[in-house]
Amino acid sequence: MPKQRVDPKRKWYVLHTYSGYEDAVAHNLKQRIESLDIGDKIFNVLVPKEKKIKIKGGKRITVEEKIYPGYVLVEMIVTDDSWYVVRNTPRVTGFIGAGTTPVPIAPEEIKILQKKMGVEEPTYKIDVETGDVVNIIDGPFKDFDGKISEIDQAKGKVKVLINMFGRETPVELDFLQVKKI
Repeated sequence: MPKQRVDPKRKWYVLHTYSGYEDAVAHNLKQRIESLDIGDKIFNVLVPKEKKIKIKGGKRITVEEKIYPGYVLVEMIVTDDSWYVVRNTPRVTGFIGAGTTPVPIAPEEIKILQKKMGVEEPTYKIDVETGDVVNIIDGPFKDFDGKISEIDQAKGKVKVLINMFGRETPVELDFLQVKKI
């Protein structure tokens, strides 16, 4: 009697891996699928990533960031053979699920994730939050201090309240123009 529940439908499962080795696991697993000729049971291997814009050294750079560090998604039909191949791939610590039985993730979750990964326009990433006190380092309000009242991640803008003429005045600035104090 097989140890694993045989599912005739392909579904997505989540693998737990050593953090930082997601790409290596995906590469190794793809090689194992090819060399062991099990492509009829294991169809897709995916490391969910999204593009983000970070500020480094005063410049904007686009980076690819893992959405779920330490996890790899696999689309497969679970049989004893396919389970064994995936489970014994180097740096895979196991499937997400109860005991040794993998639990598939909902198709809606995969659609949301693929939509998130398919976004071509990167989002901005900055290390300030609403309420943080910042110093304006560029533009007409240079050397003013203010408090962040709003953050627009999509446009890469922040609204800073600065004290001008005895009252707080909101000023919209680019992320590059502020520095956390």
